[in-house]
Amino acid sequence: MAMTRQQAWDLLTEYNHEPFHLRHAVTVEHVMGWYAQELGYGDEKAFWSVVGLLHDLDFEQWPQEHCVKSQELMRQAGVDEAIIHATASHGWGLCVDIKPEHEMEKVLFAADELTGLIGAAALMRPSKSVADMELKSLKKKYKDKKFAAGCSRDIIANGAQLLGWELDTLLERTLKAMQAEEGAIEAALTEGEH
Repeated sequence: MAMTRQQAWDLLTEYNHEPFHLRHAVTVEHVMGWYAQELGYGDEKAFWSVVGLLHDLDFEQWPQEHCVKSQELMRQAGVDEAIIHATASHGWGLCVDIKPEHEMEKVLFAADELTGLIGAAALMRPSKSVADMELKSLKKKYKDKKFAAGCSRDIIANGAQLLGWELDTLLERTLKAMQAEEGAIEAALTEGEH
């Protein structure tokens, strides 16, 4: 049975309370939904979005068991194995050996870190928004290893490679996704649930 957004949100907020983590989850949810439409998986948009929302389910409380503990928590909650596999696969090569197979899993792997970098870059702007951010300024921030140092450039580059995309394509599309979804992300966070 497909998991509803409300069920996913309830599960997420059972283990996540920090605004930072909730914002990241909702951002990746919306970016994944945008990518589903963009890449021709519109009928799977809800699935891609739920995977985005739940991908870091265990990170706030169990960072040392990231992508391992989440599988256990999701199985306890009766979550579909496809969601469990997809969310765990973004830890490939870092904390699990579950390789991203489906295009959706590769997008999650590639875009997850990148949304953090773009979000950090937005906060440095007078507007505090991605709306007026250009690709060239994002590329500058990406190249500056000291900026948002916690966002792994290797993972982002590997993600582009997994997808068979140029790095610029990944940067440009993910920036576009965040620009398109910025209003919806803010609305979702303001409501807390919908």
